[in-house]
Amino acid sequence: MERNHLVYKTCVEILQRELICAMGCTEPIALAYCAAKARAVLGAVPDRIRVEASGNIIKNVKSVVVPNTGGRRGIAAAAAIGVLGGDETAELEVISRVSEKAKAELGPYLSRTPIEIRSLESDNLLNMIVTVTHGASSAMVRIANEHTRIVRIERDGEVLLEADCEAAGVEEDQPDYNLLTVENIYDFACTCDLADVQPILDRQIALNTAIAEEGLRHDYGANIGKVLLTTGSDLRTKAKAWAAAGSDARMNGSELPVVICSGSGNQGLTASLPVIVYARGMGADNEKLCRALLISNLITLHCKTSIGRLSAYCGAVSAGAGAGAGIAYLHGGDERVIAHTIVNALAITSGIVCDGAKSSCAAKIATAVETGIFGYDMFKNGQQFYGGDGLVLKGVENSIANFGRLGRVGMRETDQEIIRMMTE
Repeated sequence: MERNHLVYKTCVEILQRELICAMGCTEPIALAYCAAKARAVLGAVPDRIRVEASGNIIKNVKSVVVPNTGGRRGIAAAAAIGVLGGDETAELEVISRVSEKAKAELGPYLSRTPIEIRSLESDNLLNMIVTVTHGASSAMVRIANEHTRIVRIERDGEVLLEADCEAAGVEEDQPDYNLLTVENIYDFACTCDLADVQPILDRQIALNTAIAEEGLRHDYGANIGKVLLTTGSDLRTKAKAWAAAGSDARMNGSELPVVICSGSGNQGLTASLPVIVYARGMGADNEKLCRALLISNLITLHCKTSIGRLSAYCGAVSAGAGAGAGIAYLHGGDERVIAHTIVNALAITSGIVCDGAKSSCAAKIATAVETGIFGYDMFKNGQQFYGGDGLVLKGVENSIANFGRLGRVGMRETDQEIIRMMTE
């Protein structure tokens, strides 16, 4: 198969950029990173903190446990632990190495330190500003569009860094995500020199498997993974259970890192663990597993690109479709089979809303994985959804674009209503 070198280079760059480590849910971790950076700019532990955050940040921080905080949830806990124990150089692993001293200081610090939380009105759904003050000195850091994209830094009113935060998140060195098509992804996965991506995939397999095992061993949230395993032991059930168990642990304070996808740990777990479970259960070799993971991760990213990092559209839907595509590949499915698997899956579950990060994410993940697998089952049994069936259009790229439009534009008011309901 002839290799398109531009597509090949772009896919490798996208994987390197997207499949990175994070410890904890990415929204509170981004907030902790912003606060840690602000404290570093200030040069002192602040005696006052103000957090301004877009509705989607508030939604996704409100109900999730922040690691290394003694089980605390929410914006104040995320900002405070970032200030007290965060490593401002570690980005999404900012609070992965919090000292025992910082953990012990967290409760008293929260009790004595005013932490003001304001809603930030902005077209950027991923947007936050942390302002910290010590005596007469202050510092401000703003993150927008990407979880670690700092667009402004100030100290005592002096601007130290400024970028165009109103641009749609496009950075000068960002790869061209428009080159992600089902055809290009399939070609890349089949022809890729695995040496170019093996370290990324090995890390994803190791870390995401470890947190799933953690979720199955211990008591986290609603224990969706454990509940699923009481219903059966077949590969399909195990695939759903392992993905859900990883989320059980991650949403409820586990301090284990995950390899994320499309800015989300839950999407990283959903795109990887079902494929890993199926590959091992089927006796697939490591090469087959890695190529299936390439398909799953890149399809997830492709489906999410036109939606954006945050919306009212549950990101597990895209990752479940990606997992279904990867599982189809493990069963010998070609580009045509994968395309129909994706469309079938999206046509079923694209109505799932995102009402923030919390325990029920694990159940939504299980549903999305089930639908991804069922999308493949449909096509191998000669069944499919056709153009004109609801939002399905003729051609996989047209259908992906339509569902992306639903998540980005059609559900905008739904997103606002969800945020209102969660914050009233």
